[in-house]
Amino acid sequence: MKIGITGGAGFIGGWTAAKALEHGHSVVVMDRRARQFDHPGLAEAAGTPELVDRLEMYLGDVMDSTAMTELAAHVDGIIHLAACLGTQETITNPRPAAMTNVLGGLNFLEAVNQYGIAGTYIGVGNHWMNNTYSISKTTVERFVHMFNAERWQHDGCPVNIVRAVNAYGPGQSMAPPYGPAKVRKITPAFVARALTGAPIEIYGDGQQVSDMVWVGDVAEALVRALEASHAGHLIPIPVEVGPEHSADVNTVAEEILMAAARHDIPDAPPMRHLPMRPGEEPGATVKADVSTLGALGMSPAELVPLRVGIRRTVDWYAENWLPEYRATKAKGKV
Repeated sequence: MKIGITGGAGFIGGWTAAKALEHGHSVVVMDRRARQFDHPGLAEAAGTPELVDRLEMYLGDVMDSTAMTELAAHVDGIIHLAACLGTQETITNPRPAAMTNVLGGLNFLEAVNQYGIAGTYIGVGNHWMNNTYSISKTTVERFVHMFNAERWQHDGCPVNIVRAVNAYGPGQSMAPPYGPAKVRKITPAFVARALTGAPIEIYGDGQQVSDMVWVGDVAEALVRALEASHAGHLIPIPVEVGPEHSADVNTVAEEILMAAARHDIPDAPPMRHLPMRPGEEPGATVKADVSTLGALGMSPAELVPLRVGIRRTVDWYAENWLPEYRATKAKGKV
């Protein structure tokens, strides 16, 4: 199958592109910026001669219905990942995220419906929260159900939904003061502080459950969901990807500190607790319904355990991010 991946050069997108190649498919990475190999998974694929011919870059914006339709015209299925991210970042100005996520989602649905090709849409684990990102992503989930019920022609393909809890792993960008990302994500934020001897900053008391899942497991579910769609198999409810056993945010921070301690770093000071961010709820539980994984032939027992995944992630940042950060700081540029 030839698979188009919107946002395919982003964090989850790059891992999904690499996983699709691993499954034997060809991949068209659709992204707004020419950053095809600026990703651990894709960079490895690009260095493998037998994979290079199965990997293409297509510059385009999901807000452009023509670009989406053109992508659909040249592939056998699309995994739609492109979105405007941010929980607290989109509270004060929700319009860009709402427009990108909802209109982009509709452009994706119209495009796969027009050509009767396979489709997979990524949802969010905290789909019930009242922040712009969750609201906009879940709005498109409802459109997916509408398209499957009212627009899907049975000689074509349905669209399947995969919901992921917090995906983590190598390649996720850092927010200031450690990197240029505009959105602060839990794992790189914690890892950057642990590796530089700064206190890990936790929103709330840290007892809230916001489950973490290895990004490669999310990518596996996304590719399998598209393969099911291509075979004409509608999965009637979202497949939720996450661990069987939950860990609260304090536990995640402790695991990162233990993994960081294996490297040559300063002793970490105590963790620092901050007020909850806008758009999140104190004491919330964001957890996957792992019973849904069976629809893709997956089991929670097969997923990468948190401790193993955290060690892999911290080791990657220690090798690939920390030396450059130290060098930049030594020059007084941080």
